Amino acid sequence: MRQRLQRLDPLRFPILLEHAVALPQLPMLEDDINRAIDEDGGVLDSASPELARLRREIRIAFQRLQEKLQNMIASSQLADSLQEAIITVRNGRYVVPVKAGQKRNVRGIVHDQSGSGATLYIEPLATVDLNNRWRELQLAEEEEVARILAELSDKVGAAADAIRYGVETMAEIDLMFAKSRYAEALRCVVPTLSSWPFPTSDERPLTLIGARHPLLDQRIVVPTDLWLGDDFQLLLITGPNTGGKTVALKTAGLLALMAQTGLHVPAEKARVPVFAQVFADIGDEQSIEQSLSTFSGHMTNIIRILRALVEDPLDEEVYAVDRYRILSGDRPPALVLFDELGAGTDPIEGAALARAIIERLLELGCFGIATTHYAELKAFAYTTPGVQNASVEFNVETLAPTYRLSIGLPGRSNALAIAARLGLESDLIERARSTVARDDAQIEDLLAGIHREREVAAAEMQRAEELRADAEKYRERLAQELREFEATRAAQLEAARGDLDDELRELRSQLRRLRDEFHSVSVSRQWLEEAERRIQAGQQQAKETFSKPQPTQQLAPAPAVVEAGPKPLQVGEEVLVRSVGLRGEIVSIDVEENTAEVQVGGFRMTVDLRELSREKRTPEEERRQRYAAPRPVSAPPPPADVAMTFDMRGWRAAEVNDRLDRYLNDAYLAGLQQVRLIHGKGTGALRQVVRDVLQGHPLVDSYANGGRDGGDGVTVATLVDR
Repeated sequence: MRQRLQRLDPLRFPILLEHAVALPQLPMLEDDINRAIDEDGGVLDSASPELARLRREIRIAFQRLQEKLQNMIASSQLADSLQEAIITVRNGRYVVPVKAGQKRNVRGIVHDQSGSGATLYIEPLATVDLNNRWRELQLAEEEEVARILAELSDKVGAAADAIRYGVETMAEIDLMFAKSRYAEALRCVVPTLSSWPFPTSDERPLTLIGARHPLLDQRIVVPTDLWLGDDFQLLLITGPNTGGKTVALKTAGLLALMAQTGLHVPAEKARVPVFAQVFADIGDEQSIEQSLSTFSGHMTNIIRILRALVEDPLDEEVYAVDRYRILSGDRPPALVLFDELGAGTDPIEGAALARAIIERLLELGCFGIATTHYAELKAFAYTTPGVQNASVEFNVETLAPTYRLSIGLPGRSNALAIAARLGLESDLIERARSTVARDDAQIEDLLAGIHREREVAAAEMQRAEELRADAEKYRERLAQELREFEATRAAQLEAARGDLDDELRELRSQLRRLRDEFHSVSVSRQWLEEAERRIQAGQQQAKETFSKPQPTQQLAPAPAVVEAGPKPLQVGEEVLVRSVGLRGEIVSIDVEENTAEVQVGGFRMTVDLRELSREKRTPEEERRQRYAAPRPVSAPPPPADVAMTFDMRGWRAAEVNDRLDRYLNDAYLAGLQQVRLIHGKGTGALRQVVRDVLQGHPLVDSYANGGRDGGDGVTVATLVDR
């Protein structure tokens, strides 16, 4: 139980977890008991080595004894002497039945005889030692068992406090589960407890909505609405017999006590105070044995209740103090339930006595519910603050009670209507009606009119409630439609914003690509112009040289031309990169950064201008360069910084074709042999689109899976040779 409860959510079941922690843990004692005691309460052989040895020897001694006796009764020597060839037990000793006349043939000890005296039960001398040994071992076993039980009892006694606390805690847990099962069976709710002093709010201290008597069949019982503490604290219920007055009275008392004992209550909603005391006088207490009439029985209980409200009336000092505390509201009020208050005696005196008792309850600040038939009490409740009328309804047409309680309206006896409905002669009904006092008849007629008006008002209220419910339903539906519209619009805006973001990223990518292409075209144009200028200059110089007459003697070397000063480097010039010792051609110059991009073989590098120097040639190289045929114009330089890895994860399929094509072109111009295309695994759709592009691309020689370096999430493409 401890382990199971500790697995519960501490936020939902804090009290159960507190009880789980309180359960004692005695594993050593449990192991000792489980090792020594079986499920039936017997002591096991494993309880001690000595007990195991004794029981083993007992089995051996018993077996020897039985074998000896079996051999004796099976022998032919004793066949005529035995009454029966059986083995039996007398006084804890194993014996054989011997014929009385043949006892001399069987030497042994007589332990018993049959009722007729014809049979003697003799223990043969040959088995006396075996019997003794068997009995000695049994006695030793009993002593060892007693020792083991005493030892276990001492251990249990040492842990008695923990065990007792564990038993009490288990009882508490068992009670909790019993309460929960009872609450489920009766479809109960958790009551709200009103704290004392009661707050001055719209909530009544005692409110029972849809309350059901817990002992009645919950499938057919009619729920009751009842409350106290609004502008009244005492309720007088009137109405016909068998109408449900006592059931309403008992329901209020039982649910109040259930709430105070920690039980859920069978109701739709319940708010209950914690009453200081709960008293009830219900039922007929007449007794011939005690010489009590119905009235005497009720009055005895009422007197005892009124005295108990102020505890000990014999002690004047205590009476005065407690009376002051009650009247001053220093402690929670009591709940008093009176059934048929003032009944069993003269109606006039009974009504007067009931009125006096109700006034005393008002003085003591009690909450109370009483049932009555007296018309005088109906008027008293109407005119007295703190007291309210209530009635149980009765259907005159069907002559059946409805068991519904109406607070604020007194009930009628309906005696004449019921009698007429049952078939009493009309002249007798009229004669009885004429004898009813004029005031009483007017009151009954007034009550009848009030009932009719109240029924009309209830019907109108029901209609208004239905209209309000319909309006609320339509309002909720419109609100739901508005929420759905807002959600749809937000989703559409979010989707549109996402599409715009994608288009903006695409436009920015295209803008960067166009800027790069423009830069490449600009560099290529400068390079072409410089190349064309140098070609034209070379052609012109060659023409002038070959147009002069050629002397037969060897020409003297021309004097070196001394330049006036170093000229700035230009795009297209061949230079020596001193830091790496390689020759290359200037592709572009950044004047602000004082750097230049130099194409060296198949790659491009950015270096400081101070690292560059014009290529100085020997006279022979200069002559060869001067008279050499013009160089063909090469393709524009490849783009710089082309990575071997291209990440496409998160792309849409529509983006792949153009962007992958541009990357393959740039990689080819940069002289890359292989590229890694990262598209991820996912559903495989993006991988398929990438490989469809590679399948027909003119710059791709072959492609394959990424293998160890990415698997299906990477495609390695091999480009064609330049």
